[in-house]
Amino acid sequence: MNSVATLQTPFGKWGVEAVDGSITRLIWNAKPNGEISPLLAEAIRQLDAYAKGRLQVFDLPLAPKGSIFQQKIFAEMLAIPFGQTVTYGEIAKNLDCPAQPVGQACGANPIPIIIPCHRVLAKNSIGGFSGWGGVEGKIALLKHENGFPFLI
Repeated sequence: MNSVATLQTPFGKWGVEAVDGSITRLIWNAKPNGEISPLLAEAIRQLDAYAKGRLQVFDLPLAPKGSIFQQKIFAEMLAIPFGQTVTYGEIAKNLDCPAQPVGQACGANPIPIIIPCHRVLAKNSIGGFSGWGGVEGKIALLKHENGFPFLI
């Protein structure tokens, strides 16, 4: 059964979903559903600590849905440290593929924040963001991490 726990943050209301002992989605403006398992309680604790500036690295079992290619992109995003950014092109170079599919995979990321797609930028711009607030939400998250100093 899919269970969803929610948390209100300065970045909007986040819902985190767990299935079979792993986090599978972060949902914007979610409604709580089902029982709050110890895993969901821990995910909410970590998300709250992140939102309050007390956590930089998540430690949760993740099971994002996606193609083999998307899984490679998710792994690249997970390797981006808090407060740092990379470009779609840099990820593409690491994986020997074009940048456009990297951007599409970032947009398909089912667990934003925890898998930090907001830390991936276009070569000459901020790029897109499919999460809360669109590009403005991405900027807010980067400012929160001091990850894009010229925006601050």
